[in-house]
Amino acid sequence: MAAVAIAVSFFVIIVAVAVSSGFRHTIREGVAAMTGDIRIAPYVSTEGEPVPVPRTLPSESKILAIPGVKEIVPVAVRAGIVKNGDIVHGVVVKGIPSEEESMTVSIPRRLSEITGLGKGDDLTTYFVGEKVKVRKFRIAKIHSDILEMDDNLLVYARLEDIQRLNGWDSTKVSCLDVMLRSDSRERMEEISDLIGHQLLTGGHEEEEVLYVSPSSRTYSQVFSWLDLLDNNVLLILILMTVVAGFNMVSGLLIMLLRNIPAIGMLKTMGMTDKAIGKLFVRVSAGAVLRGMLVGNALALLFCLIQGTTHIIPLDPANYFIPWVPVHVNIWGILLADAAAFAGILLLLWLPSRVVATIDPAKTVKAD
Repeated sequence: MAAVAIAVSFFVIIVAVAVSSGFRHTIREGVAAMTGDIRIAPYVSTEGEPVPVPRTLPSESKILAIPGVKEIVPVAVRAGIVKNGDIVHGVVVKGIPSEEESMTVSIPRRLSEITGLGKGDDLTTYFVGEKVKVRKFRIAKIHSDILEMDDNLLVYARLEDIQRLNGWDSTKVSCLDVMLRSDSRERMEEISDLIGHQLLTGGHEEEEVLYVSPSSRTYSQVFSWLDLLDNNVLLILILMTVVAGFNMVSGLLIMLLRNIPAIGMLKTMGMTDKAIGKLFVRVSAGAVLRGMLVGNALALLFCLIQGTTHIIPLDPANYFIPWVPVHVNIWGILLADAAAFAGILLLLWLPSRVVATIDPAKTVKAD
């Protein structure tokens, strides 16, 4: 029964770690798709008359040399209005480097539901500026609209198409999205400050009008929610370790009480209390290890099923995602296993002290 309790505890621990990592991984990808991990953009931008910035900054090589920076993505953005029959809806069209055909777009699933348009259909979009421009795109893909509400639907297009729409050449873009290798909020803000310093000290006039904004500040409420989720996972880890530990403590006590005569015999043969305690802890550790392996196997099987089928749904209005996300972070799982295993072994040393109270003279009787 103790081994079963251990297996259940480790199952809960690994699933909690995988779900927490899944939320952070999925939501960070959604945020990065919208604004990048860090965005470099002009201070002033008038709707309909975008202010361009250089596609390649003089300090770009220094930014890419910062540890943790993966790439810099040029972006052209334009607000538009989508119309299909009597249905009219506002969107933001984001032009990014793409190998798709010209005048093709990827629309969010929510926009597909609103307009009734699907893959292969034409998307008629109106762009308002000094004069109204109309463009007819072809829908090539429908993507998941994580973090996108009805008033902020993002349509992905080719960078060249939006540059041409804005009347720019290939050297001008709306902003630059910096993608990072790490999903740490602290590291993101640290790199953002370093990039800001590079732009301020670069000595180039075109860079002086730019500002640097990490997504952790743009979407501070989302990242605070993720931090709270991590705190809950830590609480689960501690709680499950304590529960599993006390289950093993009770199991070890039962084992000790059932083997009092054997303990007395070992003492009369010269075995020390410490050596006997180590023996029983070692036997209990084997049960903990077996339970841990079973719990890990079941948890990984659950993650595989949930990751491929999304069988457990969520309300995206509350959780940003329509299903429970799972992300198997091997190092995170190993760290959780090691911490829980060490905590349980520390708890097992408490009942092992019972060995010192057993008197061989009272437990060993000659026939």
